[in-house]
Amino acid sequence: MRKFTLAIAAASMTVPVAAVVPTTAAVAQSYGTYHGKTWRGADGRLYCKRPNGTTGLIVGGAAGVLAGRAIDSRGDRTTGTILGAAIGALVGRHVERNVVSKCR
Repeated sequence: MRKFTLAIAAASMTVPVAAVVPTTAAVAQSYGTYHGKTWRGADGRLYCKRPNGTTGLIVGGAAGVLAGRAIDSRGDRTTGTILGAAIGALVGRHVERNVVSKCR
């Protein structure tokens, strides 16, 4: 009975995933033509794929940790490390999302 229940559970998890995954051609056909980082939408406008800022968030957070730890040299240094990580992550995310990626 246990094997039967596990088999049914495994089958029920795989069936919906296989039916939902669209192909790239179907997505491009329904929304417009896709050519790498830019694509033309169904409304005729040119759209640009931009990064979501994850890499900048991680790099900025790491740099912020080092800077915050170096600046806060008294006592425990935990406050400087945490504030540096938070500020560095926000700045890194902002830079990657808005400054680095220009659609041409």
